[in-house]
Amino acid sequence: MTSYREITLNGLWKNNPGLVQLLGLCPLLGVSNSTVNALGLALASAVVLICSNTAVSLVRGVVNTAVRLPAFVMIIAALTTCIELLMQAFTYELYQILGIFIPLITTNCVILGRADAFAAKHDPARSAYDGLMMGLGFGAVLVVLGALRELFGTGALLANMHLLFGPLAANWQLTVIPEYQGFLLAILPPGAFIVLGLLIAGKNRIDESLVARAKARQPQAPAPSRRVRVTGVIE
Repeated sequence: MTSYREITLNGLWKNNPGLVQLLGLCPLLGVSNSTVNALGLALASAVVLICSNTAVSLVRGVVNTAVRLPAFVMIIAALTTCIELLMQAFTYELYQILGIFIPLITTNCVILGRADAFAAKHDPARSAYDGLMMGLGFGAVLVVLGALRELFGTGALLANMHLLFGPLAANWQLTVIPEYQGFLLAILPPGAFIVLGLLIAGKNRIDESLVARAKARQPQAPAPSRRVRVTGVIE
């Protein structure tokens, strides 16, 4: 069984869906032009991921191998429909902005991949925790990407957060760069590819630095001593 520590490291860093596996790129790039859009999709994806992993783990012993994947898709589709209905009821404006990307959670490679690769082989507790960590890892990349694009594109952060949290968040917007003229490329699709590429490059650079530090801390083995054998004849 995979340890909880390993599950945490894999979900948040070593096997992050957005930066390492490069799964779910369609919603990752499509709706990450603002913080509120990214956070809304991140929360929806995380809830579906946790619940689907738990459900798949519970039925893994009774589902025939021939219909395993269709059964997993049906579970994910049912959970996605529940999330879609909840968003229509409580965050309708945000639901309209996210549009097709909410139903597309059903075909998100991250969710189906974790259901087949992890939840189908582990107990419900570990499966739910794996869903939580993978959801947090995927959501963190979404939110960071959305925040950076919003900042570079508009000079502000946390705009329109009332769409997700209601009137309480009406004054959450932070104007980081006053009188900013805007940078249109950042909030267009090409900006998503550029910022994501920079995030991946930054993670790879950090990994290389960690590996180099680990090698530097390892004690070096002493050089093998050389023995010289002298032979001679004494008369």
